[in-house]
Amino acid sequence: MSERIDPTPVSITDGVFFTIPPVLSRGRHDLSRDEVLAIHRERLMIAATELLAAHGYGGVGVREITARARVSRAAFYAAFDDKDSCVFSAYERFIEVLLARLAAAVVPAHTEAASVDSFLEAYLSTLQLDLVAARAFHVEFESLGAAARKCRRDGTTRLATLIRDAQAAISDTPPAPLSDHIGGVYAVRDLVSDALDQSTTPDLLGLLPVMSVWTARLLALTR
Repeated sequence: MSERIDPTPVSITDGVFFTIPPVLSRGRHDLSRDEVLAIHRERLMIAATELLAAHGYGGVGVREITARARVSRAAFYAAFDDKDSCVFSAYERFIEVLLARLAAAVVPAHTEAASVDSFLEAYLSTLQLDLVAARAFHVEFESLGAAARKCRRDGTTRLATLIRDAQAAISDTPPAPLSDHIGGVYAVRDLVSDALDQSTTPDLLGLLPVMSVWTARLLALTR
């Protein structure tokens, strides 16, 4: 039986996908316009992510985002065209961080099988560190429709390409086709999404042993 997801917004984990900046006072300060805009963008993306995780897309509006971010409506429209651009920008940050974490997991001395294990562990451990962002972009994001599904496909292909290219760099034989890597990333993503949909505190790293076995089989790796 699935655990009921609490609809109360929970804060993201500072320093994983987003870094929580200070709330700017209405008075004078020494920050440049660009610095102020960067702070507002970060606070707004964080707020949108938290609301998306708690309420789904239907519960995310500009009013709710600005209230949670403690940023004015005028500041919102200085940073983003609309709520979709805010949410999509947050998703792009999510993918960029995952790509960076996976790239950092590359160890030239690894075998192909060990490298896949390292990628899986980096992916799962990063999501485990911020389950709010993970839930927002693994479970709720696709409710935005066709544009969100395209972003998901693009993000999946980028992750799969990184893994395929890293394997090619450490192997004397050609890696499995990119389509196999894409299929593997989709399978991993769906297992993670199911875990996040069933519990507010899933043990994502607990999925690693079984993922390790079938991804090795899918990519025809030896152990």
